[in-house]
Amino acid sequence: MKKPLLILLFLVLFLIPALASAAGLVPCGGAGEPVCSIGCFFVMLANIYNFLVGKIAPALAILALTIGGIILVVSAGNPSAVGLGKKIIYSAIIGLVLVYCSWLIINVILTTIGFNLGSWFNPNMSC
Repeated sequence: MKKPLLILLFLVLFLIPALASAAGLVPCGGAGEPVCSIGCFFVMLANIYNFLVGKIAPALAILALTIGGIILVVSAGNPSAVGLGKKIIYSAIIGLVLVYCSWLIINVILTTIGFNLGSWFNPNMSC
């Protein structure tokens, strides 16, 4: 029971500061902001994508790499613990590579299906 509680504590400590800076994802509807339109929806989607890739993914990767490294250090030569630590580190690195290659993956898919309405990743629509 202590292990899940400890993992939850680490997640809360790492993610609460990142989530607190999530303000500003929705670019309309607030005080002094323009009225929401369909263009604002796409700007909001780009803001969410940038938030996930820029703030959440690195925090989770650092947490996973730290946990994997700690497991490797405290394994004391236990082959199953060493394997678990290596698996966690390998999975964190592969996950981070996939997150940072997601722009390329999305761009290839949208180009393949013929989506040519401008830059999906850099919406310059006015809200």
